[in-house]
Amino acid sequence: MSDLTVTETPIPGLLVVRLPLHGDSRGWFKENWQRAKMTALGLPDFGPVQNNMSFNAARGATRGIHTEPWDKFVSVATGRVFAAWVDMREGASFGATYSVEIGPDVAVFVPRGVGNSYQALEDGTVYSYLVNDHWRPGFAYPALNLADPTAAIPWPIPLTSDEVEISEKDLANPVLEDVTPMPPKKTLILGARGQLGRALAAAFPDAERVDLDGLDISSATAVEAWPWHEYGVVLNAAAYTAVDLAETAEGRVTSWSANAVAPALLARAATEHRLTLVHVSSDYVFDGAPRQARGTDAEHTDAEPVEAALEHTEDEAFAPLGVYGQSKAAGDIAVATTPRHYLVRTSWVIGDGNNFVRTMARLAADGVSPKVVSDQIGRLTFTATLADAIAHLVRTGAPYGTYNVSNAGEPLSWQQIAAEVFALSGRPREDVAATTTQEYFAGAVAAGKPISPRPLNSALSLARIRSVGFEPEDQLEMLKEYLA
Repeated sequence: MSDLTVTETPIPGLLVVRLPLHGDSRGWFKENWQRAKMTALGLPDFGPVQNNMSFNAARGATRGIHTEPWDKFVSVATGRVFAAWVDMREGASFGATYSVEIGPDVAVFVPRGVGNSYQALEDGTVYSYLVNDHWRPGFAYPALNLADPTAAIPWPIPLTSDEVEISEKDLANPVLEDVTPMPPKKTLILGARGQLGRALAAAFPDAERVDLDGLDISSATAVEAWPWHEYGVVLNAAAYTAVDLAETAEGRVTSWSANAVAPALLARAATEHRLTLVHVSSDYVFDGAPRQARGTDAEHTDAEPVEAALEHTEDEAFAPLGVYGQSKAAGDIAVATTPRHYLVRTSWVIGDGNNFVRTMARLAADGVSPKVVSDQIGRLTFTATLADAIAHLVRTGAPYGTYNVSNAGEPLSWQQIAAEVFALSGRPREDVAATTTQEYFAGAVAAGKPISPRPLNSALSLARIRSVGFEPEDQLEMLKEYLA
């Protein structure tokens, strides 16, 4: 009895599995699909949903070359086949071939877009395949002629032999030069018109873009009806970010709908369709006092000092102060339930639109000398950096999970950033006066306006995103470029 092994082939992602057979005088037993053992050896956890079997009455039955848009795990239940594959995917490996004889002790993982074919070598051969999507009638996909001269598959029984039986449909399949390669699954950007959505469109130029008017992701009916089988990656940049309005009766409903219900629906769709879900979260899921810096039972007030050296880590316990933060934390919990997720937590986002930096630049130009809070500490996150970090995670296949992303550099207060904007605009830094958060909102609170509590420390640890090879640019260098 041999050991279970998984080996690569010249076709990227096509893997040959050698299966131990446990035999005695009665016959044999095998574990044809054993998720834990096989994934530990490098087989993708592809999530089969359907098991098909093809009975081949006589030696010489030949089928293919079919390129279905799903992954397959092929084997034989009885008999033997000569199996061959041709890469039909867009890219450098288009047209690559591989073949192997499959008996009960061999199985092959076939990735989406690789053409699959076989020839029965014994009478009564039963060919079995697990697939990770349900067959849909009327769905067309690429196919290749079994006798294609470019692929030049070395069929052990010549296709011209009287033993060989091929369907009329397979005989009519085109040759390789007439085949349109199968494109990869699409990337979808949600919230495409926002600051981050526009930056993601630049980082993923081939992505499909949609907004609320195209897909209401807070509607279970709309999400369920979307053709998710066409997509491989979903980038969720949609959110309700009016933190003060979230404290109103109407805003509370909208905030929870956009920031909690929508991510939960997306997570469910991602699990069902094996999507990679990228969801953007916020420093507002924390109260501004990292758990490692103070006891978990300590109370937080605006009067507490904040040490800039203390940074929030990805695994810190949630402690949101307001409705916006609470709804974002709920969305984070939901997204973390789907296996293939990147939860990207960020802070103080600056992009193509109205934001703090542009407001300060306008005040500097208008001769205004503002008061800006000096007790809220954090780092700016420019949308270009955030989009590049997301692209890095997706394209490098970084381990799934939560990553903090902001620009680098020493954490600063809003007042220090405003002073830097003034200096870059030709105004003295001293023209930006300091105030506290409590003093800044005192008038609004007295007037009964809704004000969300702010975390005083929004600095996020960047150790994990750096550990996967992404180095964020310094926030002050990016600020200079942005204002230029």
